[in-house]
Amino acid sequence: MNYEELLREFTSRDERFIAMTAENRGPFRGLSVELGKRMIDVGIAEQTLIGMAAGLALAGKIPIVHAFSTFMTMRAFEFIRTDIGLPRLPVKLVGSANGILSEANGPTHQALEDIGLMRGIPNINIFCPADADDLIIGMPQILESPEPFYVRYTNRAPVYTHSEKFEIGKAESISVGSDITILTYGALFSETLEAVETLKRKGYSVGLLNVRTLKPIDTEAVTIAAANSRLLVTVEDHFMTGGLFSIVAEVMALSNVHTNILPIAFQDRWFKPALLPDVLAYEKLRSEDIAERIEKHYAAIS
Repeated sequence: MNYEELLREFTSRDERFIAMTAENRGPFRGLSVELGKRMIDVGIAEQTLIGMAAGLALAGKIPIVHAFSTFMTMRAFEFIRTDIGLPRLPVKLVGSANGILSEANGPTHQALEDIGLMRGIPNINIFCPADADDLIIGMPQILESPEPFYVRYTNRAPVYTHSEKFEIGKAESISVGSDITILTYGALFSETLEAVETLKRKGYSVGLLNVRTLKPIDTEAVTIAAANSRLLVTVEDHFMTGGLFSIVAEVMALSNVHTNILPIAFQDRWFKPALLPDVLAYEKLRSEDIAERIEKHYAAIS
C-alpha cells in the first residue's frame, strides 16, 4: 500500500476526511478527482489553506492538509498556532519537500527549521517517518488520533523492514549498544542504518533508535540510551537548534542523565542545492561520512 491508497481507504470509509492542498497534489494526485468536493485546492495560499482547514475541523471534518513544508510551517505559522494548536483541532498537516528532500531547491524551499517551529506550538504533535513504509505503518494512528499532527512526508524507498507495532510517542528500537547509541528520523535513516553496520563491523557496540514521533518524544528510550551508552549521537536533516538534538538535550537535562553527545545536523546554514545523492556527498551525510565522524568523536572521548 502507498500513501495515496491509504488516503483512499480512509476517505472512502469515513466522509469526515477531507483532502486539502496548496497546489501540492503530488502525494495523492490520482485520488484528487475521485474525492470530488472533498478535495480542496486553494492554490498557492497556505494561510488560507490552514484557515479553511480549521473551519472545516470546527464543523466536524478531519482535514488532511498538504503543502510544501517550508511554506506551510513558516508562512502559515500564526494560523497553525492560533487556529489549530490553541483549539486543539484534529487537523493533519502533511509537509512535503522537507529537509534534504527538497533536493535542488534553494534556501527559500528548504525546511530545516520546521520541527523546531511545530514543536514550539502547544498541542501540535510531530510524526517523522523514516521512509515510505514507515509512513504507511504510522499514518493510520495519526489519522485516527483526535490530536493535531505535523507529518514530515517521505516517499524514500525503504531499506529496512520496520516494526508494525507503531505507537505514538514510542521510538522504534533497531539495535541496542553500550558504546554508541544513534538517534535519527526521516530522510537520513537509511544512511544512519548503514553507518551503524559499518561501525559494528569495526567492533563497536552500536544501538539505533528510529525516533518516529518527535513530539511526544519517547523520554524513556532517550534516558535509557543516555544512561547505558558512552556516546549518544543525533542525526537529522534539520538545524541543530530546535530539532532532535535540542529535544534529547532537554530530556537529558530534565532527567538528570548525562553522557557524551554528538549532534550531526545543519548549523547556521542551509545546504547546497543538488539532487539527493549529491547533497549527501557534498554535505558529508553519506553513511561512510556519518560513521567516520562518529568514530573520530568516540576516539576523542575514550
